[in-house]
Amino acid sequence: MESQVRGGTRWKRFAVVMVPSVAATAAIGVALAQGALAASFSVSGQSFKVTAEDLNGTGFSQYGAIDQGYTLTGEKTAHPVAVSVFDEAHIQKMCQSVVTPNIPLLGSVSLMLTAGDSTDQAKQVYAKNLYIDVEDLNADAEFTNMDIGVAGKDISQGPGMKGGSEQANPYGFAQQAEKAHLTGVQQTAWATTAGTFKLPGLKMKLQTGTHECY
Repeated sequence: MESQVRGGTRWKRFAVVMVPSVAATAAIGVALAQGALAASFSVSGQSFKVTAEDLNGTGFSQYGAIDQGYTLTGEKTAHPVAVSVFDEAHIQKMCQSVVTPNIPLLGSVSLMLTAGDSTDQAKQVYAKNLYIDVEDLNADAEFTNMDIGVAGKDISQGPGMKGGSEQANPYGFAQQAEKAHLTGVQQTAWATTAGTFKLPGLKMKLQTGTHECY
């Protein structure tokens, strides 16, 4: 069926392009209203950037996986990722940004979220059961009681898998640590999922053009 055309804009196609930004905005509304967000930040066919000045996490594990998704045109796509898992994490000065390109009449539109800009841990971003599907990472890192090896055949049923569309190699590389401390974090990710996401001092910006965390 042909998309309905109004004023020269194919609204069905326009809606598909704008859905990620609208969905993210709605999720932020929930966070503002409740003070805590059980969230999944994922944009179809798009990676997004995340920075943090300081991240202190406990119950850390990491394993390789393949994220399955779709592009904005509906084509299937796959992305190799390293899934980083934290039982709990406190994050200072977090920034998360995504750019949606090629929107009719507007061009690129950027969504940027910032929160937790405080040295007081009680006022920092707090996440429980946090999963980050990372494509690229730069940081200074310190791990406590590190254990490096293979994932094991039961990883698909264990705490490492978040129940999404990702697929992990049960005999692939994996590592874990009691604690993880990362500073100067810059990363590109395909998905972020958390059982609880508390965002003190949350600020959100939607603006035309390309505006990213780094």
